[in-house]
Amino acid sequence: MNTEQKLLEVIDLKKHFSAGRNKVIKAVDGVSFDVYKGETFGLVGESGSGKSTTGRTIIRLYDATSGEVKYNGEDVHGKKSKADLLKFNRKMQMIFQDPSSSLNPRMTVLDIIAEGLDVHHLVKNEKERKERVEQLLLDVGLNKEHATRFPHEFSGGQRQRIGIARALAVDPEFIICDEPISALDVSIQAQVVNLLKKLQKERGLTYLFIAHDLSMVKYISDRIGVMHLGNLVELADSDELYHNPIHPYTKSLLSAIPLPDPDYERSRTRITYDPSVHDTSEEPEFREIKPRHWVRCTTKEFEKYKKELENK
Repeated sequence: MNTEQKLLEVIDLKKHFSAGRNKVIKAVDGVSFDVYKGETFGLVGESGSGKSTTGRTIIRLYDATSGEVKYNGEDVHGKKSKADLLKFNRKMQMIFQDPSSSLNPRMTVLDIIAEGLDVHHLVKNEKERKERVEQLLLDVGLNKEHATRFPHEFSGGQRQRIGIARALAVDPEFIICDEPISALDVSIQAQVVNLLKKLQKERGLTYLFIAHDLSMVKYISDRIGVMHLGNLVELADSDELYHNPIHPYTKSLLSAIPLPDPDYERSRTRITYDPSVHDTSEEPEFREIKPRHWVRCTTKEFEKYKKELENK
């Protein structure tokens, strides 16, 4: 991937929230990573890890406390004019976690999907508007007739497909998928993920895929970053992270994944993450422990992790 075009650069990004007198919540506290054109970068972690706040800060739903977000080399948070923001919003879109709350219940599916077309003046008349929406519905596995209905008339999986169609309407390059399957039944999750993979191949899309389910993230992602308490603690290619986890927090997440193998399940040992195991003699840094595999650790931990890798 490194030989390809760097589409997104996140550099020491911080997003802190005020929580009453003299109290600050460091939701994102110095996160850095790149996303390359055409790849899916997975961001995984438990609730409260800061992964969704990272996604929302990247797309400017939140203003960054500090740090930089560059898209195609341009500073995202430095864009001030309405024209600049519109141009950026057309390139980057978001699919939200809960399709029920992200779709206006008083609008028809036609108007929900066409909202971006209207804002960016991408259609000349009502006929073209209707045709574009109907094609988008077909692209996400729904029917033309669904355009006249309201969100409450659809299942959760269908509503998420409407959300995907809305994101695709302005023909973006980059889509942030903010836990797009967590509110869906397990039987529907794979359908939605397969749809996202199909659309990526057809349209040359780039994804930031945010989730707490590491098994599903592995299935869709080229590379994965693991977040814990506002920090990125490990980053590697998907298979590498899955087979050679280094950070104790990553190991705990992987140990929680069930497999359809009774023998494995009988012997599976759940690892509980204990933050007290870490060296506190210095501030941890993000270090490359082997090519394309990064871990947040101190110098002492770095040497320890390297020995563990050598003895595998």
